Amino acid sequence: MPLGDFLEQRLEPKGVSLEEFRGLLIRLVNYGVLERRESQTERELYDRFVRVEELVGEALWLYGIAAHHDRRFEYVRLYPPGSRTPGMESAEDEAFNGSLRVRPTQNEVALILVLRAQYDKAVREAKIDENGFATESLEGIALAMKNWLNRSLPDKATERRAIFKRLRQLRLIDYHSDEELEGSEAWLRIHPMIVDFVSADAIEAARGAAAAPGDTPAAMAADGGSEDVS
Repeated sequence: MPLGDFLEQRLEPKGVSLEEFRGLLIRLVNYGVLERRESQTERELYDRFVRVEELVGEALWLYGIAAHHDRRFEYVRLYPPGSRTPGMESAEDEAFNGSLRVRPTQNEVALILVLRAQYDKAVREAKIDENGFATESLEGIALAMKNWLNRSLPDKATERRAIFKRLRQLRLIDYHSDEELEGSEAWLRIHPMIVDFVSADAIEAARGAAAAPGDTPAAMAADGGSEDVS
């Protein structure tokens, strides 16, 4: 039996066409993440994913790609071959597991590490909202980055916007507009997905590297970062 006919037989009881299934896979692989609350399009794609999750997993398995589905916060994130996925062991120890296409820069890695640390702090202080987000001031994040990593956010506004835009694309943070982040009292929301994106081991390793002269957590983490498998 042709593969297309076989898939259609399995998809039919789920109410999903072969074309819709193909579109879901393309979207997942291209973006590496799917969050139901992000938009109407992602809501529809996420609901479709829930119906055919087993089939999606089988298709991705052929390429060594794993999908982590968080049902509580309604998101799906893909992990490239060799990555450490939540609740699973792997042969390689990957500190970051981001987009399947782009490896984070050192500035992005430094900010991501700080965001994870600030999120953990918010959890300890019970400052998480009903959707799992932690709200943090940009000033507080910049201060934590300086105190912990001895690094600063880029001086140029265009470079800062690019970093925050990239992290929003990865669904690690949320904010309304670029202009909103330019104010002295800017705030952003840290997505609970940050916990899956950065392992606790990576945070501990970064803390240890911060105390060691001649090395920086950002450089260390970037060397062990996610792979580009495109």
